[in-house]
Amino acid sequence: MRDRLGRDIEYLRVSITDRCNLRCKYCMGDKDIVFLPKDEILSVEEIKRVVEIFSELGVKKVRITGGEPLVRKNFREIIQGINSIDTIDEISLTTNGISLEEELEFLRSKKIYSLNISLDTLKGELYREITGGELSKVLNSIKKALELNFKRIKLNVVLIRGKNDSEIMDFVRLTERYPIDVRFIELMPIGMGKEYRPISNDEVKKIIEKERKLIYFDERIGSGPAIYYKTEFGQGCIGFITPISHGFCEQCNRVRVTAEGFLKLCLHLNSGINLKELLRSGYDNEFIKTKIVEAINNKPEKHSMREKVENKRADKRYMNEIGG
Repeated sequence: MRDRLGRDIEYLRVSITDRCNLRCKYCMGDKDIVFLPKDEILSVEEIKRVVEIFSELGVKKVRITGGEPLVRKNFREIIQGINSIDTIDEISLTTNGISLEEELEFLRSKKIYSLNISLDTLKGELYREITGGELSKVLNSIKKALELNFKRIKLNVVLIRGKNDSEIMDFVRLTERYPIDVRFIELMPIGMGKEYRPISNDEVKKIIEKERKLIYFDERIGSGPAIYYKTEFGQGCIGFITPISHGFCEQCNRVRVTAEGFLKLCLHLNSGINLKELLRSGYDNEFIKTKIVEAINNKPEKHSMREKVENKRADKRYMNEIGG
C-alpha cells in the first residue's frame, strides 16, 4: 500500500486506550484530563477487525500503544486477537513499564517482536518528579524481560534540557552492560511538551563522542526512523530519533489508529478518517478498505512541528489522546 508520494505504508500503530497510570510532565502535566467513555473506544472485536483489514492491505507489523496499553482490562484479549491473524508477522508494544513485569510471560508466548519501554531517567526521585511513578517497577520489568530473552528491548528516552540531560552517558553505559537499545527521542512540541526546553540529538551525539566512539550500525532494527550506532563496548545500540532537527517525513511508513477509532495519517496533524463510524455503520470490509486507501493517498507530505507559525491543521490534543 502506497501513498501519492510513493511511500510504502507497512506499519500500523494502534492505540487501545487514552488512559495512563502515570502523569508525565511533558505529556499530560497537571492538567485535568477528561478520558474517553468506554463506549467511545474501539472494542476488542473492532480492534481485531481493523488490524485484519489493514493486513489485507499489506500491513505486516503492528505496534500496540496508548496512553498506557497495559491499563486496559482486556489487554490480553486484544493481544490474543491480533496474534491470531496469520498475516501479521510482528506485534510490538510501547509501554511505560509500570505494570509490565506481570504481563511478560504472557507476552513472550505471543508474536511480540519488541518491547519499547519509556524511561527518561535512572534516578528514582527525578523519575517520580517527571512521571509521578516508581522507578523500581520499571527496572524490575526490564530485568525480567532480559531474563526472558525478548528479541529486542528498547528504552525510549525523551531528553529535557536542565532535567535529565546529565544522564546521557548513564544510558549509553546501559547499552554496554546489557543487550538493550537506548533511543534518544527529541522532545516534540505536542501537548505539554511545548512548555519544556528540548535538546537536539546533534548535541547529544557530541556529548557522547567526548567519551566514546560512535560506530554506525548498518542494520535495520524494527520499522521506525531511528538511526543506530554502537560504542566499541556496546552489546545494544544507541538510536537517535530526530523529528525536529532532522525530519524524516519523506520516509514515513506508518499510520495510526487512535483509541476512539480515528485513522490518523500524521502524528502532528489532524487529517484522517473516522474508522469507528464506518465499523459501526455496517459497512463491509471491502468498502472500508477503499476508504482507507483513499485516505492514505492523501497522507500529508510532512508535519509542521518545525514551523514558527502553527499549522491550523495541527492536532492540539495531548500525546495520550493522539496515540504516541
